[in-house]
Amino acid sequence: MKNIILTAAVASAALVSCGTVQSLVQNTFPYTANVLISTGVPADKEVSSTATASNVQTWFGGNNNAKIKDVRISDAKVSVVSPSGGNLSAFKSIKVYISSSGTGERLVASRTNISTDASSLTLDLENSGFLDEVVKSTGVTVRTVYELKNQTSSDMNLRIALNFSSIPAN
Repeated sequence: MKNIILTAAVASAALVSCGTVQSLVQNTFPYTANVLISTGVPADKEVSSTATASNVQTWFGGNNNAKIKDVRISDAKVSVVSPSGGNLSAFKSIKVYISSSGTGERLVASRTNISTDASSLTLDLENSGFLDEVVKSTGVTVRTVYELKNQTSSDMNLRIALNFSSIPAN
């Protein structure tokens, strides 16, 4: 009986330590950007808005991105953050591109045929390759291309939240 309990305790400790090591090895970090949708934006026409993205490393003045590799998009959300509230029902489609100084622009997320009254929406990921070059550069820029079903009756602020995953570089 003691051997069974001891074996179970050792197995549990091994599983917990493997999970801890995996979470330390797997690095996830967010970037956010804000987009203003003005009342004058026409319906049924693609419109583009560009903003500089920020992450927690830029808030504290550091850049540890050189210590990572195999960067991929892991999650992308768009949320209405207007003080007056609002929802995403006015949107027909949203596409999110990222770039940085010296790198080409890459599509990372999109959604078409939006039919929700929710104030936030998870976008479909375009995870066709690694984004190391973009994320390791300074000044990540997010370009949001959107199309409205109809004009909005008031200005709307959107927050684009992009989460990336990576592994440590040796």
